[in-house]
Amino acid sequence: MTDDRILIWGAGAIGGTVGAFLARAGHAVTFVDVVPEHVAAIRGPGLRVRGPVEDFAIQAPALLPNEVTGAWPRIFLCVKAHHTENACRALLPHLAPDGAVLSLQNGLCETLIAGIVGAGRTVGAFVNFGADWMGPGDILFGNRGAVVLGEINGAMTPRLAALHALMRAFEPDAITTPDIWSYLWGKLGYGAMLFAQALGNLGIADCLARPELLPAWRALGGEAVAVALAKGVQPRGFNGFAPDAFRPGASEAAARASVAAMVAFNRPSAKTHSGVWRDLAIRKRRTEVDVQIAPIVEIGARHGLPCPAISRLVALIHEVEQGRRALSDDNLLELLP
Repeated sequence: MTDDRILIWGAGAIGGTVGAFLARAGHAVTFVDVVPEHVAAIRGPGLRVRGPVEDFAIQAPALLPNEVTGAWPRIFLCVKAHHTENACRALLPHLAPDGAVLSLQNGLCETLIAGIVGAGRTVGAFVNFGADWMGPGDILFGNRGAVVLGEINGAMTPRLAALHALMRAFEPDAITTPDIWSYLWGKLGYGAMLFAQALGNLGIADCLARPELLPAWRALGGEAVAVALAKGVQPRGFNGFAPDAFRPGASEAAARASVAAMVAFNRPSAKTHSGVWRDLAIRKRRTEVDVQIAPIVEIGARHGLPCPAISRLVALIHEVEQGRRALSDDNLLELLP
């Protein structure tokens, strides 16, 4: 008998949303999370996904990390990027020898995961839907977005096809790709802009729409795209973000058109602010900046490409994290070249 169980490691915005849809579709989903109240809610009253996309609740098995036993064929890793290493070491004893970890995260976490569980047991993914963990058992699903799965070595495997079929229970338009790194690097360019939004108080759409910030968007996107190209990766676009509009030599008009498309994509979403902003403004905790965005600067340096705008962005995020800078829309002006 095929073992179709799924362990969702990290039941927050991404893991909670995806896992709830899969559980509702009849899949054998078990959640793992570090917040005891959230685990208790999933077990008891249930995990509710609400918002303009859908509104429903499910009950499912839920565990704290130290309660996990046995070996699992599929583990969907959905923790924040800076918790990836600790989570991988915790889940490693519970990953079946022929099992796989699917990284539903932002950043280049697949490299770190592969170093711990093995490249042959690591599958990459890119997600851009909007969701927020609002509290125990409560997730806001603000809008649908691109979902792409791919083996990290580019192979189109039966395992990938099976994971894709599962994910379509969440996102019917999910696709597979032989070049997942192109999407992950595309998300880094867009992600740099979301980290910038988190420095102020305006939501994503209103922040991107500020005309005086276009040079900042060009600088941030341009540095990420240039580093990707130096690595031999052609970053892919999605949901309005067009990497070619930010590559070296691209026109201001092209960047303006892409920014307008990103504004149009984000404007209707019930998720008005980035998860980074929630970390800083609401939850008062460290962000993923050192694992998700800072590596662009480090990789750029290895290729002789300075990234002054992204370096400044990382420094500003650190100042807010450390309480040395208040959130203000004026902070973004400091990113102007």
